Amino acid sequence: MHKLDNLENKIKETLKDIGIEVESITLNPSNRPDLGDYQYNGAMHLAKIMHDNPMNIATKIVEKIKDFSEFKEISVANPGFINITLSDEFLIEFANESLKDITSNYNLGINKTIFLDYGGPNVAKVLHVGHLRSANIGQALNNLCKAVGCKTISDIHLGDWGRPMGMVILEIKTRYPNLAYFKEDYNGEDVDFNLTNEDLLELYPTATTKAKENESIMEEARQINLELQNKHKGYYALWKKIVEVSVNEVKRLYSDLNVDFDLWEGESDNFEYMDELLEYLYNKNLMIKSEGAKVIEIKEETDKKEIPPLIVIKSNGAVSYEATDLAAIWERMHKFKIDELWYIVDKRQELHFTQVFRAAKKSEIVKKETKLIFNGFGTMNGPDGKPFKTRDGGVMPLKNLLDSVTEVCEKRLMENITENRSEIARTIAVSAIKYADLLPYRSTDYNFDIEKFTDLNGKTGTYLLYSCVRMNSLLKKANEANIEYNDIKVLSTENERKILITMLDLKRMIKRSFENCSLNEICEYLYKITNIYNNFYAENKVLTEKNKDTKSSWLSLTKLIFDNNKYLLNILGINIPEKM
Repeated sequence: MHKLDNLENKIKETLKDIGIEVESITLNPSNRPDLGDYQYNGAMHLAKIMHDNPMNIATKIVEKIKDFSEFKEISVANPGFINITLSDEFLIEFANESLKDITSNYNLGINKTIFLDYGGPNVAKVLHVGHLRSANIGQALNNLCKAVGCKTISDIHLGDWGRPMGMVILEIKTRYPNLAYFKEDYNGEDVDFNLTNEDLLELYPTATTKAKENESIMEEARQINLELQNKHKGYYALWKKIVEVSVNEVKRLYSDLNVDFDLWEGESDNFEYMDELLEYLYNKNLMIKSEGAKVIEIKEETDKKEIPPLIVIKSNGAVSYEATDLAAIWERMHKFKIDELWYIVDKRQELHFTQVFRAAKKSEIVKKETKLIFNGFGTMNGPDGKPFKTRDGGVMPLKNLLDSVTEVCEKRLMENITENRSEIARTIAVSAIKYADLLPYRSTDYNFDIEKFTDLNGKTGTYLLYSCVRMNSLLKKANEANIEYNDIKVLSTENERKILITMLDLKRMIKRSFENCSLNEICEYLYKITNIYNNFYAENKVLTEKNKDTKSSWLSLTKLIFDNNKYLLNILGINIPEKM
């Protein structure tokens, strides 16, 4: 159990001796550091129950626990606050335990299996800045779930099925009508057709524009899509090639962002379960006719606004996008034993997922105890607050953003680095982008300013990396000088105490972050503890300190914060370079 939890339980058990029984004791970080490190504010609540003055109750509590070895000082302040200053011995013991196993501050022992659906790019389309947030937030939440003790399964859920694929195949057929894919006697043999991702990036917008402007082309694309869904040999083989080329590019770009998935499935994989799902829904008598479509009513008496029925089959006989998501849930619930299913998607899709979740629960596709969680996120805008655009007015490709930030980082931050410049610049750029994206609360819109978020001074990924590189460099110099440091022996400065008190709050911060399905708590915490450490570093000459115990303690403290920051940055999907 965490050292702070142990202390709270000790206080709880001790209070029973004076007739005070409470469900739990919570020590909160003090808002007045001049009065103490922590506060206990429960006396005011107890006063109402015990019909006594809160100052009297607080005084009784203090009298009972004042001799705890964990306390340096303890006092009462009006109207009944108990202020606690922790002993150096308590903080040192906690720090040394953390040095031995940093993960003990993270693992909350949450024994759940969580399925995370994030990423969601469309096949054959360029990944643009709008695809950053789902992948970035989703991967960090995945990492966080693992850190607190959960088992996770992640899926990119590719948009690889439906009418857009029909449009792209039609455009290829128009340009290359003699390809074997389009011959009636095609029997699955390999086709000499060199398709690249660059081809797809030109094909997709051309195909969609033609179809939107010409109804006969749109109808032909619909027909091709229908035949594709019925596994037409030629169309299906070409579709697989399109998916392969596109997914390889997606994997490469997401790899740059330290994003990966257990499953690289798409709507096509879920579609395989559509007949099974529809038969189940028919047997449940849940679908009703409405204006030629077949829908599931999902409104509830407590609704404050109208929630439309979920359309399963459209009036033209095609299955809906909502039905595809239901099929995805159907597949996942049959393949895996899942406690919670998290979707990390644009917050503007909230109504869609409200409909899907309600239909999944009403139809009993999902058990009552299984949680379906919608984690909506806001938009990433340019520095002017408007959607991120290229100079020609188009949506900025994600690769272009990465390249632009990499170029700025190389110019601003790497004057003295000659080796592996490009690789290090890319690592720094990724940290700048990812930290800036995770810093605001998940559902908040934010503006991305390259100059601001690559600044070494401020709440940025580059500031955190530079600080970590400096910590690591200090430890390397100590090792080269054969200076021994195994644990913290003494606390010599106020900043050392501040660092360890901030470390004490780590486990609760991780719990809040997990419960809120957000990363901004971790980002703020990283900045706070790094800032305190940097103040400590600026005030003390670590390597030239003459007192052996003090020097060893300072180096051990440096290792503790470096290890801790590295672990937190790993949760965010950020790597620390060797140099900066």
